[in-house]
Amino acid sequence: MKSFIKFFLWSLLSLAACSSASQKKEKIAKEQAITDSIRLLYNPKQANREIDAFMQKLHKHSAFNGNVLVAKKGKIIYENSFGWANYLLKDSLKLRSQFELASVSKTLTATGILLLVQEGKLKLNQQVKEFFPDFPYDGITIRMLLSHRSGLINYVYFTDDLWPDKKKGMTNLDVMKILAEHKPAPYFKPDARFHYNNSNFMILGAIIEKVSGETYTTYMKEHVFDPAGMKHTNVYSKADYEKIPTDVVGHDKIWRRSVVQNFHDGPVGDKGIYSTVEDLFLYDRALRDGRLINKALQDSAYAPQNSKSMKGVFNYGFGWRTFEQGKEHVVYHTGWWHGFKNLYVRDLKNDITIVLLSNMANGSLMHLDDLYHILDMPVIRQGAYNGSGDYVGE
Repeated sequence: MKSFIKFFLWSLLSLAACSSASQKKEKIAKEQAITDSIRLLYNPKQANREIDAFMQKLHKHSAFNGNVLVAKKGKIIYENSFGWANYLLKDSLKLRSQFELASVSKTLTATGILLLVQEGKLKLNQQVKEFFPDFPYDGITIRMLLSHRSGLINYVYFTDDLWPDKKKGMTNLDVMKILAEHKPAPYFKPDARFHYNNSNFMILGAIIEKVSGETYTTYMKEHVFDPAGMKHTNVYSKADYEKIPTDVVGHDKIWRRSVVQNFHDGPVGDKGIYSTVEDLFLYDRALRDGRLINKALQDSAYAPQNSKSMKGVFNYGFGWRTFEQGKEHVVYHTGWWHGFKNLYVRDLKNDITIVLLSNMANGSLMHLDDLYHILDMPVIRQGAYNGSGDYVGE
């Protein structure tokens, strides 16, 4: 009887503790939601005039079509929409329009992977073959995938003739099976050099699913998007949707060329995340606040993983392109896929965030030097520097 009473009391205490932890978690989430709402407050009448003049010019002269957000020290100083979501319908973009992030998705996938590392479920030096025994390449590690040093061929370039149903999107597992069956020759030996390609982060997406036991879509929502307050961010795969459920259509250089999504819009991790300028700003704050991964892991993501002699002041970390010059440290990523072209810049030293999401794949994002000068930060354009890392301008 005494044992039963002890067990009963222990059960009550356990339930109370769980309830208390759940209530505490819920309270923290509510407080964070309030903080995020305050962070998103913005009065267009107080817009930075220099930035507005620059963006109006970029829209008119360089055909920028998309959404923009600029923040400094955690406060939005400029936010606006320019142009159409779908030219054929002549419907205007809205600030909460969801854009295909293209390769900007890689920054979020890297965060998802580092969360698994933080939880002890993954190690950076583990090989892909530990998770997929049929993977036909030896010596390729998580670290190499994150830093684009695997030497693999880009799956986008060799699956055209190998996927039978062009109307149905491939899954990450489908691509892994194609790799195992056809064994396309890699470009280089593992860790020989930096070579950017989508296969690396497609495989990381597959590993997230394998290790977590969840779909990439579910894992990213529960462990990255929701904790970061990204309420308008989703993973959309053509393997799940006949038509991607977003109103924003990608266009290729000129308006009459809207880009039709195909079976390559099935694999995710390298791309496939759809988001808004405001959600990416909240992602920036969540990373700065240390609400996703700890400081040591976050710092490792921002650390250059390749020889400095490769690109002067530019390099690549774990899912982030990097710029380092003196005390200046900027991490960023570009994205270009099926009519979407994006730029996500985070100046770590000066606490500046720039989000440019475009559904017109033209050269407008190559003309941002004046914007960087207005913000008094480094120009993030590789052609602006010589091999020694000296700024040479246009």
